[in-house]
Amino acid sequence: MTTVHALNIPDELYEQLQELAKAENRSVDAQVITILQNALQKRKTQLTEDERRKNVPKLLEEISRRRRRLNPADFGLPDSTELIREDRDR
Repeated sequence: MTTVHALNIPDELYEQLQELAKAENRSVDAQVITILQNALQKRKTQLTEDERRKNVPKLLEEISRRRRRLNPADFGLPDSTELIREDRDR
């Protein structure tokens, strides 16, 4: 196993790390490893900006497919086409 030495860690940050390690019943080393693993795992699961942009058309298509077309008559409202025709006929 490789050893990593972090130099110049601010005292306040190290104290917070110690408190977190104590609260989770871990050593400071084990806590640092856990934090690093979580951060790297999170990074793996996050999509890059390009990947997100590629997903936008798929997302819009899915939304469009799921969106139920509303009929104004279902809500007791007049059809806008009829209203426009009436207005034009004036």
